[in-house]
Parts: sequence; C-alpha cells; structure tokens
Amino acid sequence: MHCSCVRSSRALSPALLSRLLSHAGCWAPGTRPRGLWSSPRSLASAAETAQPIPLPSQARVVICGGGIVGTSVAYHLAKLGWTDIVLLEQGRLGAGTTRLCAGIVSVAKPISIECKMADYSNSLYEHLEEETGVKTGYVRTGSLCLAQNQDRFLSLKRLASRLNVMGIPCNVIKPKEVSKLHPMVNIHDLVGALHLPGDAVVSPPDVNHALATAAAGHGVQIHERTTVNHVMMDKGHVTAVETDRGAIECEYFVNCAGQWAYELGQASETKVSVPLHGCEHFYLLSKPLAEPLQPSTQVRLPLLQPSTPVVIDMDGRIYVRAWQGGVLSGGFEKNPKPIFTEGRNQLEIQNMQEDWDHFEPMLSALLRRMPELEVCEIQQLVNCPESFTPDMRCLMGETPDVHGYFVLAGMNASGLAFAGGAGKFLAEWMTYGYPMANVWPLDIKRFGNLQSSRTFLRHRVMEVMPLLYNLKVPRWDFQTGRQLRTSPLYDRLDTQGARWMEKHGFERAKYFIPAGKDLLSLDASKTFYKPDWFDIVGSEVKCCKEAVCVIDMSSFTKFELTSTDDQALALLQYLCANDLDVPVGHIVHTGMLNERGGYENDCSVVRVKKNSFFIISPTDQQVHCWSWLKKHMPDDPQLHLEDVSWKYTALNLIGPRAMDVLGELSYVSMTPEHFPSLFCKEMSVGYANGIRVMSMTHTGEPGFMLYIPIEYALHVYNEVMSVGQKYGIRNAGYYALRSLRIEKFFAFWGQDLDPFTTPLECGREFRVKFDTDIDFLGRASLLLQRQEGVSRRFVMLVLEDHDTELDLWPWWGEPIYRNGELCGTTTSSAYSYTLERHVCLGFVSPPSLDGSPAAVTPDFINRGDYEVDIAGQRYPAKAKLYPFSSLFAQQRRRKDEMELSNFQGK
Repeated sequence: MHCSCVRSSRALSPALLSRLLSHAGCWAPGTRPRGLWSSPRSLASAAETAQPIPLPSQARVVICGGGIVGTSVAYHLAKLGWTDIVLLEQGRLGAGTTRLCAGIVSVAKPISIECKMADYSNSLYEHLEEETGVKTGYVRTGSLCLAQNQDRFLSLKRLASRLNVMGIPCNVIKPKEVSKLHPMVNIHDLVGALHLPGDAVVSPPDVNHALATAAAGHGVQIHERTTVNHVMMDKGHVTAVETDRGAIECEYFVNCAGQWAYELGQASETKVSVPLHGCEHFYLLSKPLAEPLQPSTQVRLPLLQPSTPVVIDMDGRIYVRAWQGGVLSGGFEKNPKPIFTEGRNQLEIQNMQEDWDHFEPMLSALLRRMPELEVCEIQQLVNCPESFTPDMRCLMGETPDVHGYFVLAGMNASGLAFAGGAGKFLAEWMTYGYPMANVWPLDIKRFGNLQSSRTFLRHRVMEVMPLLYNLKVPRWDFQTGRQLRTSPLYDRLDTQGARWMEKHGFERAKYFIPAGKDLLSLDASKTFYKPDWFDIVGSEVKCCKEAVCVIDMSSFTKFELTSTDDQALALLQYLCANDLDVPVGHIVHTGMLNERGGYENDCSVVRVKKNSFFIISPTDQQVHCWSWLKKHMPDDPQLHLEDVSWKYTALNLIGPRAMDVLGELSYVSMTPEHFPSLFCKEMSVGYANGIRVMSMTHTGEPGFMLYIPIEYALHVYNEVMSVGQKYGIRNAGYYALRSLRIEKFFAFWGQDLDPFTTPLECGREFRVKFDTDIDFLGRASLLLQRQEGVSRRFVMLVLEDHDTELDLWPWWGEPIYRNGELCGTTTSSAYSYTLERHVCLGFVSPPSLDGSPAAVTPDFINRGDYEVDIAGQRYPAKAKLYPFSSLFAQQRRRKDEMELSNFQGK
C-alpha cells in the first residue's frame, strides 16, 4: 500500500477531515450534510437557530448522549408510548464515536444475548429507511469469519451451533468457498470459515440521524450544545439534571455518554460507578481500487462491490469491509493505547493523531490476507476512541444505589451492532421493570465500586481490547487487575500449589498442583478437549468422596438482616419462596423471586437468632442481591441490613471424614444424630470461638461449612489441616466443587438459574411455600404456572458414546436435540468422575401447539432420544429429571465384580 503520509504523525487539517468523512458518510464538527434534519419542532439545534430554544423545566426522562446508543434509547422509549422525553448532547448529534465507527453490523458475538441484540439491530436498521425516509446506507453484505487454525475453527463451529439455536442463518465453509465469496482473500493458511449471510454494513451517522428523526417525530425533544454537569438526587432517587443551560426536573436519567459515562457518573451528587475506559482504535481507508494506481504498469484491481462480504480475521487481528470502491480495515492490536485517563474532555471527539508505527502489524496482516492490496493507495489512517469495560460486555440497567438512574454505555467497539437491541432492552426495562430477555451478563450490577479504580480500568482495558479477537477457550481468566480481593488464606494456599481464577474481583482456587508437576505447561494448557488438569481435579473429587477436603469459599456474598421485632422475618417471608419461619439454627435453601416467579437470587438463609438472619449468596450477587433487598426494604430504622462478606472466611469441609476432623477440634460429636443436616451451631474450633458451623457443603456430599471471623481464619485452617492429616485431608478447588454439584443435579444461579427461570421449571417446587397462606413475591405467577404446566424443564443429560480422551468436551451453551429436533440448550456441564461420563444440565421444551407453548410432561422427558451438539457433532445422551449417580455407581460395581470373578476364574 502506498501513502505519502504513512510515516506522518501530524493531525488532520479540518478541511481534509471534512472531505474524508464526507466520503465515508460522516461529517466533521461544524459541517453538517444538507438536509440532515427536516426541522421538526421538537428538534432544537442551537447551531441552526438564532437563539437556542430554551430547555423544558421538567421532563419524565432525560437522556444524556446523542450518539447512536442515546438516540436508540429515545426511539424505543417513544415507541413504547413514553412522552416528555428529552435528549441532551454536549456537542453535535452523532459527533462522537458514532461518527467514526466502521459501520459493520455482525452477529458474531461471544454470548447469546449479544447475538440477539446484534440480530435485532440488523433488522431495525434494514427497515429504518422505510420508516423514516432517511437513507441509512444499509447493505446486506454478509461476513466471513476466518480460521487459521483448528482451535479457532472449533470456536467458530461452536458459535454456529449457538446461532442455529437462535434461528440466525450461518454456514461453516471450506477455504475454497471463501474464495468464491471474496476472491481477494488469500486462503493458503486457512482451515475454514464461518459465513454469516445476514450481516450488513451501514452508515452509522445516517442510522443515528434516522433514529433521531423518528424519535423527534414521536415528540422527543433533542437539544444539542447542552452539557450535563451532574444529576441531582434525593433519598436515593433521581430528581433533576443540572446542565450548563439550566436544570430539568425528571424522574429518570439515562447515561449514554459513551467515553464520558464514567466521569458523568462520578459527577453526580451520589457517585455512580460506570466502569469503562477509552482506548485508541485505528482503521485505514483506501482510495477506490479501480483507479490506475501505477501509471508505469497501469495495474488495475477489480472494483470491490458494496455487497462484498465483510472479512473478520481474528487470528490476524483485523477486519475488512468494502468502502467507496476501496477498503476500510482496522483491528484490535496486542498493545492498545488507553486514553482520557486524566478525566473528562468536553470537546467533540476529533480525529486523533495518526500512528503508523502502531498500526503496522495490522497493516501487515491485511496485506498477508489480501496481497492484491499491496499496490493500492491509502487515503487516510483514522484514529478514533472506543470505550471498553472490565469484562468485554456492555453496561446496561438501573444502578444499584440510585433509583431512576439508568446506564447504557461501554460497547467495546460494538456500539453500532448493539445499539438497536440494547436500546430496546433498556426501554423495556424502564417501562416494565425488566427487559424481555435475560440480560444479567450485561447488567451493570455485576460490578461494584471495586471496579471503578482508574488504575484498574486502565490496566484492564489494555488486556480487554486484544481479547476481543484472541482465541478464548473454556475457563480462561483475566490476567490484569488480579489479587484485588483475597482471602486471609491466600498466601498459605498459594504456596501449596493453588492455581487461581477471579470472580467479582475475588481470587478463588481452581485446583491445587501436586509437588513435582510441570507448572508452566499446566498453566499454558488451553483446549476445547480434555484439559491437563483433568487428573488433578479427579484426585480432589476422589478425596472429597472418600476422605476429606478443604475448599476456601470466602468469596461468597454474606449479609446479616436484623430487626428489633419481626420486621426481618416479615421481609424475608415476602421476598423468599421458601418458608423462613423455622426454629433458630435451621438453614433454608430458597430463591428470591420476581413478580414473574423468576430467580433474582438463589441463597441459603440461616436463622441465627429469632430476629437475625444470615444470608449466603453467590459471589457475583453481592451488588445485585444487596440492591434487590434494599429496593424492597421498608423505611424502618428498626430493620438493618449489613454486608458482612469481608468479616468471615468460609471453609468448606467436604467428605465422610469431615465429622471426625471437626469432632477432634471441637470435642463435640458431629454425627448426623447430634448435628442434623441443614443445621447451624456457633462453636469453638481449636482455640477460636464464635465459628458458625453449618451442616451443608453445596455439593450434596457430607461435610460442613465453617464461617470464621477473619482474625481466626489462619488458626482454624492450620488446625483443620493438622488434625486432618491422619484422615487424608487435602486442599481442593472450585473445579472439583463444580463437578460434584453438577453430577448431583444442583442448579447454580447465573449459569442455570436466572430471572426468567422459575422453581417449577427446575424441579424446586418443594422449596416453595404453597402449603401456607403467606403471600410472597411471585406467588401468583407460580400458582398460575402450576395450574397451566411448565413449558420448559431443567434436565440432566449424561453423554453416551463420547470419548473423554479424544472427543470435544461440552462446556455450556450446546444445543440439545430430541428425536432429531432442536429442543433446548445446555447451561452448564462437567465431567463426572463418579459416573465416568460427561454430565450436562440444561432446559428442554416441547414443540409449540398452534403457536402456544406446550406443557412438559414426564413422558416427553423419559421417552425421547436425546443428543447434545458439540461444535456440529451430535452425541447421544440419557435425560433425567433427577440425579442418577447411584444408578451408574451400582452398574459399575456390578461390572467390576463380574470382571473380577472372570479374572479369578482364569
């Protein structure tokens, strides 16, 4: 490629930027294309009137941010019947990242909810021109996701299986078929590709214009050149928005400020955590390929048609699309450049400094993939900011501490692809109290204040941006921002070979490497097949079943709810499906349900005193569960909720010899006769007093949970390990725990359970207080569902004819087929060392009848022939509604006895 300014680092002149962006269907600051607005009365542009139209004194909702995300929210709220909507933009509408983004709408996303959002966005943009009369530049090009190695190809096959479940067309193709679809692609190093025929390209500013025009036509007021200074609040509720042009009273505020969403959150009266950070993002624009590029040779390249497929070469870290007869190509480099760490920049986003040295690896990858571009001429290298979040997923939803403050930001370079669907889901959330799909993976409440450190965000986004195109095998972990939250036992466990993963900022042991193992090769093991830690975890599981293991589970969320009278009990009886009016010392497993009967939380509650309850929830529920409880708590000074997660270290003693270990340390009999299941006693363990000992393990195996005040943690652990030596004690990690709980058919919140799953759908009707007249949240919906029957059911599937050594493993999200027809997907899976087979958990549904969901019956489950699709290969499976580990154990014992008798008879 040739460009006279390849080594130039100068800033673009305004005239050149204007000319460049006008070719791209964009506009530069202060230069709007003709006919951008049809001047509806509700659209107040300070630049187009002699005097700015005054802001309204009040509105129902104020949206900050006039990019494609903000206009999508305004559009969808108006579609749902909202009035008194005001959208504020500090500069010109769409003059931020929207103006400069690459314009690709692809459904090739890592998780299903993102695929759904992108698919909806695609459909919306396709029909916007018909709805608004505004041309959007929509062209259905399709896209080609390339694979340079077998692991990448496997990941694309897994993606294809997931997209097929959602009804999104896709095809796994061979390299020769890639050439037919895009002749310029060099296929010599490819092993295959995924073709997505429905993907498209658009002109992002024009889509933004169309959404704004449609929103304005429904009465939305749009004010440009208006800066939001901060959001005012009273008693945890949004009350008004203060701008540089005056205040607007409002009930709701939506932060769609993109790059500046973090700073805007920090500027509120009550600080709102919006964990995102900006990075520079580069792409180049070439001149039309049909021009004679070298007069001496008169070389001409074939003209790229607008419908030429987009190429996504993740192994090469680049994407390429047709643009104005030439190409637009960018990527996600290994060494990204964070920006705006120092704070808010009020100016519209300008095209920043070129950096050809930085872009060179991606340029080289482009020329390897499309060698014919070697002789084409570059028009410009564009550098625009994109915002990224700590886990590569966008931020959506109502903030935990301020009612009425919503966020939609942090699009991780997929703002265009997500904006339509994300705007729809957020508008539904604000209208109905919940979106029409499970958006927990995107919920802003998955983060807390601990992720809002500027240093943490800067370091994490430097890892996140390359990860967008990195090959991510199951159970991968972030490497930055680690050791943020640790147990008091962290150093002790680390020296004993613990290998760590992170959950909600908390370090948790995956497994423990025995002495003499090759640590480096084990840490580098990444595969879709049998992992190198297989035998290590197997030995930990064996110890849990035959002796005793210790698992540090301090990361669990722990709350204490107390009251002077029965207020605490009354609140929990309303929020929990199970009956909490039990004797002191008893433990109740229960769900906290929403109005639809779906799980907002799955927890264990201990009645430690008559008016005091200890609530144990999953690690990543810390912010969400706190918010849910506070939302429903009455304003009563006699009722108190405290987060005590940091006060207690939790040790899980699993195995038949756990009672012997604790018995020696406490001089108390720990047998089931003296310490029944699901019971809690405050005891002394070693020299330490006040240890809450609970007879449960979260796995179905015998044992105890010890909740230890942190100052005693190291002492109790040392005593347990010392006494336990004679009983074969060892450390174990969460991989062993996962295997044990899945083979026992234990559902877990966030993986198997979500706000759209009810207790009746997952076989937990016995944990619902139907036999009482106590009203609780979700009761009416569950009664109706019990009467009509459930339309889907949680099942356990054990794979057959699956070779653990040679075949691909199931991990999660695999399609389930019954009698050859798609009927559901897996939600979690693990190898069962007891069954010596893979076990998958998931939901299945019968075909609908006349468009209405059909009820699941036992016959439907028991009489079907089931298969699990792993990257396009189907494996037969047995489906059950209850755990059947004992059945297989008996069969294996009989088989072993027969083999032994045959051997002895020889």
